[in-house]
Amino acid sequence: MLDYGPSISPAAELDLGQHGVSWSEPARPAPGLRIGLLNNMPDSALVQTERQFRRLIGPGIDLQLFSLDTVRRGPLARAHLDRFYATQAALAGAGLDALVVTGAEPKARHLADEPFFPALAAVVDWADAGGVPTLFSCLAAHAAVLHLDRIERRPLPAKRSGVYVCTVVADHPLLAGMPTSVPVPHSRWNDLPEAALTARGYRILRRSDAVGADLFVRDGRGGAPMVFLQGHPEYDGDTLAREYRRDIGRFLDGERDACPAMPENYYTDESARRLDAFAAVARAYRVPALHADFPTMAETPPRPAGWQEGAAGLFRNWLALVAASAAHAA
Repeated sequence: MLDYGPSISPAAELDLGQHGVSWSEPARPAPGLRIGLLNNMPDSALVQTERQFRRLIGPGIDLQLFSLDTVRRGPLARAHLDRFYATQAALAGAGLDALVVTGAEPKARHLADEPFFPALAAVVDWADAGGVPTLFSCLAAHAAVLHLDRIERRPLPAKRSGVYVCTVVADHPLLAGMPTSVPVPHSRWNDLPEAALTARGYRILRRSDAVGADLFVRDGRGGAPMVFLQGHPEYDGDTLAREYRRDIGRFLDGERDACPAMPENYYTDESARRLDAFAAVARAYRVPALHADFPTMAETPPRPAGWQEGAAGLFRNWLALVAASAAHAA
């Protein structure tokens, strides 16, 4: 399992004082900001993702919901979207102070071949030219840098899934008051080459040897900051566990060739032993009936979600920058 080192604790609340690191919580920006959430996650994660970002953005903010109309939806998700969401066409008239763009589950080998890519590229152009501060999450970050600077993601040998300690490598207001190292969940099949990012003017703020660039930024044409996350600081404590259960199910059903690896640095030792034993059976027999034998969440709990304090601090700082930008524009 991962050695978190002297500057971070895997506990649910980071005990920073014992390491000589002070967590200075910045004041939450004044209420009244209007933030858009362009939620492109698959049906199974649509509502959970909405809730996760709502929690991070916090109270007192007018959160408006949008979704790309080119993402295929089933009937239940469509009903939710029709009731609570607008399409990307409504972004221009929404009067947003900032925008968060989520990723989506990748389907195509080449990102530009995804059905939603043209619509997402148009949103990137709109935010870039209009000076709308935008935060891009995971696959949305990959799509944005591909469209803006032709930086191609590169496939990983296997899915990168787990919780990884990421370290600050550059000063920036986004990281004000935060510790130098924090755990961050990552869950992706692809990666962005750091050398290509820096060569095209992106500034990497946080990284690790295990996952490469975690957090990076660049200025948009309109002068507003664009923030890119390859990880998922918004995740709930059980999100990686639910993804692992889904991926094991797809293996048992024959939808994927290889049995997925367990999320790294995530489960307790006892949980990992139970899940390893089940994976061995799944590889040996591989029948859909084994779904019923997958250990329950209660039987295989993950470690406490030690990344959530850092995620809250990052979003507090981002909202403070958005508020300052809005005040300057006014």
